[in-house]
Amino acid sequence: MQDVPTAEDLARRAAAGDRAALDRLLTELRPEVVRRCGRFLPCREDAEEAAQDVLLQVARHISAFEGRSRFSTWLYTVVANCCRQKYRELKRRAAEQPAAIEPAEHIDPRTTSVIAGSRIDLLEALERLEREAPHLVAPLVYRDIYQLEYADVAERLGIPLGTLKSRLHEARKQVRPWLRG
Repeated sequence: MQDVPTAEDLARRAAAGDRAALDRLLTELRPEVVRRCGRFLPCREDAEEAAQDVLLQVARHISAFEGRSRFSTWLYTVVANCCRQKYRELKRRAAEQPAAIEPAEHIDPRTTSVIAGSRIDLLEALERLEREAPHLVAPLVYRDIYQLEYADVAERLGIPLGTLKSRLHEARKQVRPWLRG
């Protein structure tokens, strides 16, 4: 029986130029990427659009993956960046066409983008945190959005567990007043 390559194996092979490994990697990643994007963008269509952007970025930039960290760490960063970029794009589009937006009665306009179907307060808080304390964004995203275990987050970020907990505490303290409801 032949060993089934992991995503880590496929990523290393794809980074080295193996086109078949890249194709297989993208196919296998898609459901997980859509799920991860859905944590940022709850509207399925928005999450799927962001997932397409993620897969495109992986395909274009896989050669930049050097294998010094785990591929999943590299991928989570791409997912977070693409989702936040998709949110900014949707927000910009909504600002350019305000008359096209008619709020539905069941949607709380303080926390939900009618166009994006996404949590405005969370994404705005992440943008603000990135401007004010960029080193706190990754711990918050990995732990509170991706819901990874503390030890796994610390390993992914290459920091001691105590440092992670301290950064996460500080990130939550800063973000809490920015979130509505």
